[in-house]
Amino acid sequence: MIVIGAGPGGYVAAIRGAQLGLKVAIVEREHLGGICLNWGCIPTKALLRSSEVFHLMERAGEFGLKADNISYDLDAVVKRSRGVAKQLSGGIGHLMKKNKITVFMGEATLPSKGKVSIKTDKGTEELTAKNIVLATGARARELPGLEADGDLVWTYKHALQPPRMPKKLLVIGSGAIGIEFASFYNTLGADTTVVEVMDRVLPVEDAEISGFAKKQFVKQGMTIMEKAMVKQLDRGKGNVTAHIEVKGRVEKHNFDTVISAVGIVGNVEGLGLEGLGVKVDRTHVVTDAYCRTGVDGLYAIGDIAGAPWLAHKASHEGVMVAELIAGGKPHAVKPENIAGCTYCHPQVASVGYSEAKAKELGYDVKVGRFPSIGNGKAIALGEAEGLVKTVFDAKTGELLGAHMVGAEVTEMIQGYVVGRQLETTEEDLMNSVFPHPTLSEMMHESVLDAYGRVIHM
Repeated sequence: MIVIGAGPGGYVAAIRGAQLGLKVAIVEREHLGGICLNWGCIPTKALLRSSEVFHLMERAGEFGLKADNISYDLDAVVKRSRGVAKQLSGGIGHLMKKNKITVFMGEATLPSKGKVSIKTDKGTEELTAKNIVLATGARARELPGLEADGDLVWTYKHALQPPRMPKKLLVIGSGAIGIEFASFYNTLGADTTVVEVMDRVLPVEDAEISGFAKKQFVKQGMTIMEKAMVKQLDRGKGNVTAHIEVKGRVEKHNFDTVISAVGIVGNVEGLGLEGLGVKVDRTHVVTDAYCRTGVDGLYAIGDIAGAPWLAHKASHEGVMVAELIAGGKPHAVKPENIAGCTYCHPQVASVGYSEAKAKELGYDVKVGRFPSIGNGKAIALGEAEGLVKTVFDAKTGELLGAHMVGAEVTEMIQGYVVGRQLETTEEDLMNSVFPHPTLSEMMHESVLDAYGRVIHM
């Protein structure tokens, strides 16, 4: 088995394949661990942890503590983030050796079915395999006129290693990437504006959760512009004038820094997919539920394939494909059972259908809600702004979806993920004993509320 791309989908597929007795090679053109470990999931969480600690230090008085002249060293914050990424990337190299996986650092192409050509520093390597897994990932989408220059206009990579601390920041796009950077820089003192073309921030989330989060962002000092579009950026010396269309009218706003976070495009170019007959739709490879491309022995997983474009989905697909190649009968990955997590402040997490989506699909629903202000642990933590919302099928009691905003909800959502996987009903959740005092009690109370049995509200 040959795996092209050593991100969270590719390296996990390689390891699982090796565990199952397959002879495995993996090709990576830049860094083991891919975007996630080096330029995405992990380093951003390190940055956000620093801003979270800074925010808590500023609130020291609320906890009976004294901390004067609170400040930060941005270079040191970034250095820690890069160190965390380097540590984990090095760990992937160790895992490759441990599992006897052959690593090729270079650029791969598929000259014909079952063959991979790799351009390395030492020349060209030619490999053959019955099964090939495409795990080449994706990169930031750039819109005409809004292209990054690394100085005034940044992508996520520039934002992870900023040349300076922005004073007046524009973030284009309020998906997970955009809102996380907005949260980080806003917490550290940047005057932050977020522009979202859709009718609400975090548009993939349940509307009620998006609305709750927006109120918190505005309370923290962010300016949120919804149903708005950046039409043009005029770049000057040390400043950018953004032409923003809102309600049919174009407004001009000045910033010193712009972060563009308007989605991703799959890394499908230069692989030779056209010659093999692989179908590509809007920069993503079309696959079936088992990540098969329609070309015998060729699979595509992770961001190069279908949504949701999340690292944990890629890893699970990697395991599934490796087991399929080894002759197993794995279950297909169900996108609706993949949790989405956004690590802004407050955090946002969800799994399954939103209330609106469930109704659109024809379900008669029961909806439960429980606010953080009713939870003892949340109040003790000083994190009383939050909400847990659950959606059930009124006929069967099946948990259709769960949506959360507040402290540490990205750690709690997994409880509902397991529930979805096990096709849990309201009765199962009601009869589960949640430990006290924990934030997770809100999950229980939300279920109780859907059926008129809430205790602490």
